[in-house]
Parts: sequence; C-alpha cells; structure tokens
Amino acid sequence: MFSHLLVPVDGTGLSWRGVLASLELARKLQARVTGFVVVPPVPVSAMNVNPASFQQEVQAHQARTEAHAREILADFAAEAAKAGVPFDGQTERTDSIDGAIAEAVEKFGCDLIVMVTQGRGSFGEMLFGSHTKNVMARCTTPLLVLR
Repeated sequence: MFSHLLVPVDGTGLSWRGVLASLELARKLQARVTGFVVVPPVPVSAMNVNPASFQQEVQAHQARTEAHAREILADFAAEAAKAGVPFDGQTERTDSIDGAIAEAVEKFGCDLIVMVTQGRGSFGEMLFGSHTKNVMARCTTPLLVLR
C-alpha cells in the first residue's frame, strides 16, 4: 500500500502528535519515514540592520534555525528507532513551506504525506492560511490529515 511517508514537522506539540501517529502507521505498514523540516530564511526585519552587522545576523539566524531543525529531526529519529521504523531526516531553507513539502514528495520518492492541522476554521484560515490545504492543492500524492 504505502511504503514511504513524508512527515513535515516544526517542533511544536501539535506536530509531535503527527510524529507519533506516522511512526505507528509506518510500523504497521512496514514503511519508512522521511521527517521534513522547512527552515525559514532570514526575516525581513534583519534586512534593516547596519550593513556591517548584516552578515553576522544572517550567520546567527542560519545557525539558530539549523540547530533547531537538527534537534527536531534527532528527536524524530530517536522515536523512529524505538518504533523500529527506518527514518531519514531532511531540511530545506525556504519561505515557501507548501512548495517545499510538495517538492520533497517528488525529491524523496514518498507515496503518502502525513500532516497535522490546527483546525482553525474558516475565519482562522482566512487570517493565517492553511499549509495543509495548500499542499493538497499542489500535490496529487495522498495526504493523511491528523487533527
């Protein structure tokens, strides 16, 4: 049925539910899991800093976000090892979360995406958007949505 799950995570408690559920599903399906973290680029506010300190700000931001991604993926890998599920962790630096997830499916050869949604409702989606809906619109790969 499904042999390779892509699981986008951001380190929040909500995404951790997706980690645990995806590992249980992968164990039952004898599938492997690719954990995926999208790392944000330097925020626009950093563009207004003194040009002399700009490079330092960029390097500090990259170091912080990469360390955060490594920590998330290390925790995911530890849970996967406990569950006996083959795991690979990947990151992508971009401001297009939805696009990165859609591209990762193809890049890593995944046949199921497992995502967690906050379920904000229509007003919340209007204000904040929905990565889940955007991924669904961009991909033909099956998407399992957890709430």
